[in-house]
Amino acid sequence: MFVHTTLQRQIMGLASVSQATKRTVTKTHLSIAVGAVLSCFTMQVHAVDNNQINDELAIDVQQATVEQLKTPNVDRQKLSNDAFVAQQAQLFFECTQVKTAAARLACFDKVAEQGETPSYTTTKQPLDLAGTIKSTISGDPQVVLAEDMTKMQGDTVEAADTVLIANQLSANSEPNKAAIDKTQTEILDDVGVTQSDIEKYTPLSLAYDLDQNSERGTWSARPHRPMYLLPLFLNAKPNRSPNTPTRDEEVFSPNELRVPELKLQVSIKTKVAEDLFDTNADMWFGYTQQSHWQVYNEDNSRPFRATDYEPEVFVTQPVTANLPFGGRLRMLGAGASHHSNGQSDNLSRSWNRVYLMGGAEWGKFAIVPRLWARVSTESGDTDDNPDIEDFLGYGDMKFLYDLPNKHSVSGTLRYNPKTEKGAAQVDYIYPLSNNVNGYVQLFHGYGESIIDYNHKNTAVGVGIVLNDWKGL
Repeated sequence: MFVHTTLQRQIMGLASVSQATKRTVTKTHLSIAVGAVLSCFTMQVHAVDNNQINDELAIDVQQATVEQLKTPNVDRQKLSNDAFVAQQAQLFFECTQVKTAAARLACFDKVAEQGETPSYTTTKQPLDLAGTIKSTISGDPQVVLAEDMTKMQGDTVEAADTVLIANQLSANSEPNKAAIDKTQTEILDDVGVTQSDIEKYTPLSLAYDLDQNSERGTWSARPHRPMYLLPLFLNAKPNRSPNTPTRDEEVFSPNELRVPELKLQVSIKTKVAEDLFDTNADMWFGYTQQSHWQVYNEDNSRPFRATDYEPEVFVTQPVTANLPFGGRLRMLGAGASHHSNGQSDNLSRSWNRVYLMGGAEWGKFAIVPRLWARVSTESGDTDDNPDIEDFLGYGDMKFLYDLPNKHSVSGTLRYNPKTEKGAAQVDYIYPLSNNVNGYVQLFHGYGESIIDYNHKNTAVGVGIVLNDWKGL
């Protein structure tokens, strides 16, 4: 049997857990309402860094002097215990004012070096994949946590890995302190946070809490896939005759289905449980809704052409293992998803999948590959799309490369070597303001939406994406 190493975490009553609310997804005729409501909701989620957290942290600073609160490197012997606790609470509160996620977590780390800390500032110990496999093969199977860590998994900020990232960063790389407003910069300076401290937290680490748990805790809305609005989305070859081997063809005229349309995607996830199985594993629930709106089709009441719904549940496990060319494996996981379009009769499409996933980094380049298997609940003529795997394959790979000055290139690749069919989507993000980024999306191949799973198309869209929703 596996022998688990139990991690002890110190808990302070500083954070409260928000309650989850139930959401009901309506059919296509209400898609506009659902999309609008969820869009407004998730845009508010982005403000959690400087609004929700402030409300959740209960700070008592009355027992410390102003000089004590503003001086992070204080000799603990010169302070009473109550004053020291109050000082720590104040510093943690100041860190919550930092909006940039990587900088905020680095701020927590720096304060944590001086005393007792909330559980969300405790560095996670990833699963030592090589050590666990070795112990299993040797006949003494046990879970081995990475105790003798490389610097990136160190217990303190000074032990953070800056060598691998620094070798691949340019002078204008982000995130950086220059990109943070003056007030936040002063906070980071007061606490003693450096650029190297910030660079520890990569997009993959932040997306799945690989180095430490987020202060948002469980049951709070978090980024999942990119959250975007493309007012102009052009299809080179619109699917005006959707069909499958078991569903008759539905024919649309050029006036009924026009080339330009609006495309939007709402995607959020929440952590259901954290630090499971004594290995720092986390369980998540995600929901993604993607819609194609014929908003320029005034002759036909501007209908929604297609809306995809995809709820999923998955588990992530932080791991550590070296990869070729200086890379490192950071995460393993597994999940299950349902993907459908809410239509009936000839336009109905749906399938269920279970999948395995991983996460790896090479400096500023990150990938999240998945391998899936279809879970068939229908067969024969009752299956809406029996050949969907021929076109969407047996897996995909998401990738992200952070460019200087808050620009990034990301995308998704799929390919079925047996049928030689697949798809590629490439996304380019560039900053417009502190909270909104410009977004260009290029797609080529099969399955741009589930109604088009067996239709090959090339499409390009231009619009905006919410800041920090990078979609790994």
